[in-house]
Amino acid sequence: MTVRTNALDGPVFGVDIQSGDIRGDAPSYALAVLDDGQIERDVVSFRKLCRLIKSEEPGLLATDNAYELAEDKDALVGFLRRLPSATTLVQVTGDERPEPLSRVAARHGVPYGKKPMKEAEAAARLAAANVGCEVSAFTNTTTVKVARGRSTGKGGWSQDRYTRRIHGSVKRMAKKVESKLTEANLEFEKDVTEKYGGLANAVFTVEATPSELPVSTHRSGDTRIEIEREQRDGISYEPLVKRRDRVIVGIDPGTTTAAAVVSLDGRVLDRFSSRTADTAELIEWLIDRGRPLIVAADVTPMPETVEKFRRSFDATRWVPPSDIPVDEKVHRTRDHEYENDHERDAMAAALYAYDDHEDQFDRIAEKTPRQFDREEVIAHVVAGGASVEAALRELSDEPEADDEESTHEVRELSAEERRIKELEDQVDRLQAHTDELEAKLDERDETIEEYKQELSEARREERREARERREISQRNREINRLERERDEAIERADELESKLDRLKELWKLDHSNVDDVAGDRNLVSVKMVEQFTKRAIEETDEEIGLTSGDIIYFRDASGAGRSTAEMVVDIEPRVVLREGGLSDAADEILFEAGIPVGSAEDVSIQEIDELAVVDDEEIEAVIADWEQRAEEREREQKASMVDELISEHRADTKSGGS
Repeated sequence: MTVRTNALDGPVFGVDIQSGDIRGDAPSYALAVLDDGQIERDVVSFRKLCRLIKSEEPGLLATDNAYELAEDKDALVGFLRRLPSATTLVQVTGDERPEPLSRVAARHGVPYGKKPMKEAEAAARLAAANVGCEVSAFTNTTTVKVARGRSTGKGGWSQDRYTRRIHGSVKRMAKKVESKLTEANLEFEKDVTEKYGGLANAVFTVEATPSELPVSTHRSGDTRIEIEREQRDGISYEPLVKRRDRVIVGIDPGTTTAAAVVSLDGRVLDRFSSRTADTAELIEWLIDRGRPLIVAADVTPMPETVEKFRRSFDATRWVPPSDIPVDEKVHRTRDHEYENDHERDAMAAALYAYDDHEDQFDRIAEKTPRQFDREEVIAHVVAGGASVEAALRELSDEPEADDEESTHEVRELSAEERRIKELEDQVDRLQAHTDELEAKLDERDETIEEYKQELSEARREERREARERREISQRNREINRLERERDEAIERADELESKLDRLKELWKLDHSNVDDVAGDRNLVSVKMVEQFTKRAIEETDEEIGLTSGDIIYFRDASGAGRSTAEMVVDIEPRVVLREGGLSDAADEILFEAGIPVGSAEDVSIQEIDELAVVDDEEIEAVIADWEQRAEEREREQKASMVDELISEHRADTKSGGS
């Protein structure tokens, strides 16, 4: 009868207004805490109640009216948002139209009193027994946002590097989050905003609640993680216990096991098929969809596998007089969807079992008073073989009437007794007329039900068409995306082809003058940049490309700064040749990065049309000279550092002695 167990991860809180009003300044609450069968009682303020909920994280927070905790819908949504992910708010009196708490408590045998503390205790006990509705304002979809943890600022000499570092941190954190979601087998969609050096943010839309996520809200340095549940349009009330109706089950065993579930009014509720499912998995699937009253097969005798399922549920057996032909199964299931022949056969077995019992179900329903559960009476008659009257007596738990008849002498009725008899006859006639009217009413109800069925069919058809339209729309979007990617790839290929043509034209490696100039020397190419500026470097990179291991020659190095030097470091050239002097800042950056720097006057650069070449031996000499100077520079720096340490030590010694 229930889709959740009674085992809770935390205590159960029952609350009721003790004094004041939530719309006032300071309401107080009667709080009953139910934990392992023990009750603790207290009177707390609203703030203290919220603190206790946050610290204790009760499994259930029970009340007879959710609006005792919030003055309106918006406030209730805010209250639900602040609840711990492990805590469920329960309104034990039902949904939007709650019953009196006294009636609910009496129905479930829970002690009840009119005092607030008694009502809080009753609410806690009812919630622990899975009575009531879960109050929710959120879906099971959660948004996880990875974003920058600090502003990129307004600028500065190191602004580019600072921004690149932050965006790189966001990108790395987004990869970690994506990896954790994938490892947890959670379905999600990712949307990223790319920025210089990495990502500005990444948003993951995950089909899970916050408690199911492998990540949590976090803020550290350059990044932050924000988690927020998707809000519903309104407040929903979902029963803690979902009713499991009596159903008819058709099973088709074999390499692929299939099952279909049909209600007692002939509606196909669900279907199942799997090549790998075992008996326990199928039984669990069936339990989630109802209580099998009849288990049916499409062949006779009933296969042993189907018989095992029938015995597991203690259900009634149904088999056809002979194996059902395929064309009849196709005809009987023509109005229903199925994935394969196995599902069709299971569905046909269940529907034929319903057809065989339909008249019996109708007769039982006609004889069942409205205060009784029709399905329970049908179950007693079909499964137990009892009469309707016996089933009603068993369900009402009333003792059977004494069959012995008493005898008495017939005497003449008095005038008063005759009048009573006339009135009784009149009552009988009125009752007969009432029965006729009720029969007409039943006919109208049947007509209304037929219209409802037609409306339901029309709605199903409309939903199917809407689903097809959505699928077409999704496919069109996917086609458009692929076309855009194709166009971008074509455009990129054209750009690369154009660049290759420019490179071939520029280098002209097959030019006859190269051999004339080279002679016996080993010439290597030099890439010339007009000025040591960002713009000149970017233009050269766009025209001929600058890559690791290149020899770069700056015709004018006077404009070099820290940021331009860092651009050259990122390229990782073999050596930098310059005309003019470098700034101290640029020289320091290149030295720390280990990029050799030499004067263009120390080598013989020769230009052949647009091609510049230099003797590789001269380049090696420049590199060797730079390495020697670098060693001397490092020795000088170390000597300076040692002198500074000695001076500091002497100063400390003197100050200590004095």
